[in-house]
Amino acid sequence: MVSTESVPRSKRRATSPKSVNRRAQLLTIAAELFSTRGYVQTTTRDIGDAAGILSGSLYHHFGSKEAMLDEILRDLMGGLHSAFAEIVERTTGPRATLEGLIRCAFAVIHDSPHAVALYQNESALLAHLPGFSYVAETSNDIAVIWLDVLAAGRQEGVFRDDLEPGVTYRLIRDSVWGSVRWYKPDGRLGHEVVAEHYLAMLFGGLLAA
Repeated sequence: MVSTESVPRSKRRATSPKSVNRRAQLLTIAAELFSTRGYVQTTTRDIGDAAGILSGSLYHHFGSKEAMLDEILRDLMGGLHSAFAEIVERTTGPRATLEGLIRCAFAVIHDSPHAVALYQNESALLAHLPGFSYVAETSNDIAVIWLDVLAAGRQEGVFRDDLEPGVTYRLIRDSVWGSVRWYKPDGRLGHEVVAEHYLAMLFGGLLAA
């Protein structure tokens, strides 16, 4: 399950609609800078400059740069786990469930590309940051969800029984989430179309019939 550690202090700082909206804007800016420049390389001054405010003004909304990273990742990982668990709960059959998981993943990439890229790029760093163990824990919980679906499909004869679920999961995981490096939310192909292409390849293969 998602870690039940206390909500970061940064989330308790602002409660008015205007402040909440401003915090969301700042988190969006921070996620983009963290994902493109790197977390360590990005300073609070960089974030403030991009937001058009003095870096000291950030502390009206967040206690530190680390608090911003924490909130971005908690929202991403918690949202992913909840969405995937809901798909498993309401979908019948391993194939339909796997399709739902894949479509959801591409939708998350579309909606939160910088947060996804941040997680992808900084996973090694996050493993050593105090207070961020929940990222790996939630990632493992998410892996179990996918592996259970693949194992069920194999057991029911829906998926090939000569393919190891662990290998299949890693191939799917890396190819889906790796698309954040080339997918353009404002590009010609929407995430629904990309998901359709991916599912066609996954279930139908590349060779013409």
